[in-house]
Amino acid sequence: MTGEVVRAHPDTPSAEIARLLTRHRIGGLPVVDDDDKVMGVVSRTDLIRRHAAGDRLRRRARLPRALRRLVKPRAPGPDTAGELMSSPAVTVHPEQRVADAARIMERRRIDRLPVVDEEDRLIGITTRRDLLRVFVRSDEEIRREVLHAVSVHARSPRAAELRVGVRDGTVTLAGASASAVDPSGLLAAVWRVDGVVGVVNRPAPDA
Repeated sequence: MTGEVVRAHPDTPSAEIARLLTRHRIGGLPVVDDDDKVMGVVSRTDLIRRHAAGDRLRRRARLPRALRRLVKPRAPGPDTAGELMSSPAVTVHPEQRVADAARIMERRRIDRLPVVDEEDRLIGITTRRDLLRVFVRSDEEIRREVLHAVSVHARSPRAAELRVGVRDGTVTLAGASASAVDPSGLLAAVWRVDGVVGVVNRPAPDA
């Protein structure tokens, strides 16, 4: 996630939102209350709808008076973040897996997810671009994280015998017996490492 989040409040005008999106080159931003709790999300699409509604009113105003009666006026479009935002916001927690966040984005057809703490306060935001960075992690980055998982699930000094190899995101574990490591816990931990696409476990037989 990105920790420094550009945000708006419910009373932020649409013109200011447009300036924020343009200045920071982003496609949307979360709307928070005074306690930093996420209320919704405003995107470029929401602003385009607002502009289209105003444009319809301007075109009607330019018509001759006789024709203006035939074109029903429409209420002005929303003009603040609180009126424009999509709510409730779809959010994730920092401990959720990247794959889970990707599935949520795909299912809800959204490009960004505010990251919130246990009290729903905003602590970051993740985008499709952020997720893609994870899926192009190098094998060496993945291997380092898997080695850390091995140290956590070691049952004996013999766990150091475990050989860890990573190729194109597929992790191979070999050399240590099941008594040296917690196999079920280790395998679950390896699968949780972002960028892992497969796991091959080849434990040595117990002596």
